Amino acid sequence: MSEEKRPAINWMDVLWLLFLAGLAALPPVFEIHKQLVLLAFGLMQLSEGWVLSKTPQRGAVYIVLLKIALATLLIDHTGEVGINSSYWPIYFLPAVTAAEYFSPLATLLWTALASAAYCSYLYPALEEYEITREGYGILAIRILFFFLAGMVVNRFMVESRRQTKLYQTLAETLTETNRRLEQAQDEARRSERLAALGQMSAGLAHEIRNPLGVIKGSAEMLHQKLGESNPLATELAGYISSETNRLSALVTRFLDFARPLHAELMPQDITAVLERSLNAVSRTHKNGNGLVRVEREYQANLPLVPLDESLSEQAFVNLIQNAFDAMGSAGGTLRVTATRTNDANRDGVEVRIEDTGPGIPAALREQIFNPFVTTKKTGVGLGLSIVSRIVDGHHGTIRFENSPESGESGGARFVIFFPVGEAAEREAKG
Repeated sequence: MSEEKRPAINWMDVLWLLFLAGLAALPPVFEIHKQLVLLAFGLMQLSEGWVLSKTPQRGAVYIVLLKIALATLLIDHTGEVGINSSYWPIYFLPAVTAAEYFSPLATLLWTALASAAYCSYLYPALEEYEITREGYGILAIRILFFFLAGMVVNRFMVESRRQTKLYQTLAETLTETNRRLEQAQDEARRSERLAALGQMSAGLAHEIRNPLGVIKGSAEMLHQKLGESNPLATELAGYISSETNRLSALVTRFLDFARPLHAELMPQDITAVLERSLNAVSRTHKNGNGLVRVEREYQANLPLVPLDESLSEQAFVNLIQNAFDAMGSAGGTLRVTATRTNDANRDGVEVRIEDTGPGIPAALREQIFNPFVTTKKTGVGLGLSIVSRIVDGHHGTIRFENSPESGESGGARFVIFFPVGEAAEREAKG
């Protein structure tokens, strides 16, 4: 049965009421039973949408049964012999209603039931009259018209439902295409900004690195010359040296960000790269003492993924390090999963890196892959930009999601997709 629901009342229902009112004004006019049956037909038409909304599974069954019963009552009170009543076309109503809601086979069965109800008046007619062969032919013609009307309407309804489903599918496809187009446009704009900013950063970093080397060398020489003779000056020289080292590390990150990305893709076991990244962070992180629990979920028999081993490990380390930093001294759970994604649009491996930390503020979620956007007090905001560039270099995608285990405002999940096989070749050519 179709899941479509009719509105409570519409202009077609008003037309039905007008037609029923016309039947009520025709002979026999003073037959109270006839008028009551027609009134019941009108009330049923008005309440049909309500019945379907209250009982969507059986509502249509009740409606067709009641229409057959009312049609049978109307025939009984509109003719001296029911089988000869001029109101016999009333049986078109249950046949057409069944065609509207049911499949072709069910429509045939309901029409057969309506025809049987009409033919039930043949028995009392045979007790009083002799029906000729011509009379049986007329009866057969009427019944065949019931079936013909039911099947014509049912064919129209089936085609209408098929077209509706097709339009819904096209609408869903168009929505998904628009979403992907918007995502591609956002990535293109981000890539343009990153390219322009990278060029500027490269020039600026080179200009800064030379004087930093001079400052660092001078501070170290000053520290050695002063020794213990001037503790305050020695301490200040140490500050200069340490801060110069920090600035030098920052310049190095700028250069990494600005350096053209040339990923040399070779088939790799992505779970092995993930394991090396997890081990690297666990060994060096201050919370590598068990406060952060790592859960691994790797799907068996994952295909080899075209990866630049060094770059992909750098991206994973960055994301895992961010997760460790986000959970901080309170600790938490880091969940790393790798699964195969194989559908009509993409074929590859999806990696999810998920933590139970405080998450990312809503105001920053749309910008986290842009440079200089960070939630860390001492962060520069280039880490995720570099990760995004690395993923783009692998012809993959990366997106941020809220971690459902930590609620709306907590937890972070990064989903990285790497294409494999023919999908990777298409992305590379594209």
